[in-house]
Amino acid sequence: MANTNVNPTRMELKRLKGRLATARRGHKLLKDKRDEIMRQFLDIVRENKELREKVEESLAKVHNGFSVAAAVSSPTILEQALMVPRREGEISVSNRNIMSVNVPEFAFQLKDGASAGLNYGYAFTSGELDAAVEALSDLLPTLVLLAQKEKTAQMLAEEIEKTRRRVNALEYIMIPDLEEGIKSISMKLDENERGNTTRLMKVKDLMLAKTLANARESHMHEA
Repeated sequence: MANTNVNPTRMELKRLKGRLATARRGHKLLKDKRDEIMRQFLDIVRENKELREKVEESLAKVHNGFSVAAAVSSPTILEQALMVPRREGEISVSNRNIMSVNVPEFAFQLKDGASAGLNYGYAFTSGELDAAVEALSDLLPTLVLLAQKEKTAQMLAEEIEKTRRRVNALEYIMIPDLEEGIKSISMKLDENERGNTTRLMKVKDLMLAKTLANARESHMHEA
C-alpha cells in the first residue's frame, strides 16, 4: 500500500485497523485449514502408497499368469475366451467433504443379472488363464479404491497449494501493507496534532500580547 494512496484521516485509520483485524483472523483460519489438510493429505498418501504396492504386486502375478497362459494356449483360444464378457459392473460416484474440498468416493458393484464365474467355458482354456482372470476380477474393487485415493490426494494437494498462496499473500503482502498504512496515517495524524497545538499556542501568545498591549495603551491614556 503506497503511502501516497493513504487518506490520513481518523475514519481511514479506523477502516484500516478493521481490515487488519479481519486479515489476521483470516490468516490464522487459513493456516489452521492448511495444517489440517496437510495432515489428512499425508494420511491418504501413506494409505495410497500401501495400496499401490499391493496392486502392483497383484498385477505382476496376473501378468505372469497371462504370460504363461499365452505360452500354453493358442492366440485364437485366448481371443475367443476373452472376447465377450459375461459379467458387467458399474461404478457409482459420490462426494465427501474434507475441509471444504469435495473429494470423490467410488463404489463398484456388479450389475443386476450379471453372471457369476468366468467369461468362458473351461473346456479349451488352461488353468493359468482361469487363475489370472479370477485374480484380475478380484483385484478390480481394489483398483477402484486406488483410483479414489489417488484422485483425493491430487485434489487435496491442489487445495494445499491454493491455501498456501493465500496464507503467504496475507502474511507477506496484505498484512504488512495494512500495518504500514496504519503507521503512516498515525504518524501523519500525530504530526497534524502537533502542528495544530503549535498554531494554537502561537495564537494564544498573539492574543496575550495583544491583550497586554491594549492594557498598556489604556493605562497610558488614563495617566
